[in-house]
Amino acid sequence: MPCKVGFIGVGNMGGALVKSIVAKSKNNQFVVSAYDINEPLLNEFAKELGIAASDNILSLVKESDIVVLCVKPQYSEGVLKEIKPFFNKDKLLVSIIVGLPISYYKGILGEDAKVVRTMPNTPAMVNEGMTLVCCDNLVSSSEKKLVMELLSYSGMVEELEEKLMSEVTALTGSSPAYVFMFIEAMADAAVQSGIPRKLAYKLASQAVLGSAKMVLETGKHPGELKDMVCSPAGTTIEAVAALEKEGFRHAVITAMGECTRRAREIGKKN
Repeated sequence: MPCKVGFIGVGNMGGALVKSIVAKSKNNQFVVSAYDINEPLLNEFAKELGIAASDNILSLVKESDIVVLCVKPQYSEGVLKEIKPFFNKDKLLVSIIVGLPISYYKGILGEDAKVVRTMPNTPAMVNEGMTLVCCDNLVSSSEKKLVMELLSYSGMVEELEEKLMSEVTALTGSSPAYVFMFIEAMADAAVQSGIPRKLAYKLASQAVLGSAKMVLETGKHPGELKDMVCSPAGTTIEAVAALEKEGFRHAVITAMGECTRRAREIGKKN
């Protein structure tokens, strides 16, 4: 029997997860359907992927084994209250909403609700995502394994204690924005030097991609890899010295601290 997965919301993040499942799921292990308040978007999306588009959120929940909640935090309470009558202990709720603790969902759906809290990121759109997962204690090991597999189609998946989920927001959930700014800044400098804009973006992006891959695949400390590029009296050490002078590391650490603070605030409000 295939596992029926219903997505509530197919915006950037929800849409990316659906696409990865449809593209990579084998032997019809997962059958995906979706609901979105934006009907034209939903219908076009469903037609493109060949999945079922539901015009009724309650029908979607009723027919799904796993319900994936992909809405903005401010809409979560209304959606949860709406689906509560059709949510039972045999279903799993998987949420990608930032900041909201497992207790928040159980407070609305009931203490017997099984909840999985996740923190994905936008590189899931190109199957290079990093998703963190924590589970309610009612979720069985086999159910957790199923969810981990479902999310792995969009990239890497790691389990994390819930107390660290807000803290990790700055590290994985929001960090693509910092990286995009870094790529843009490098490209701007390259354009200033005479390199065409389109080529500058391509070269900067590949440099970042390759550098990240070196960290993952070599297992070496980032500082060691940095030292390998910094020849004595060379060009790179001059750039590194300038970055240090301008407070590069401090700026990143401070920015991540602010991001974490905001994620905690969202959680405390709910």
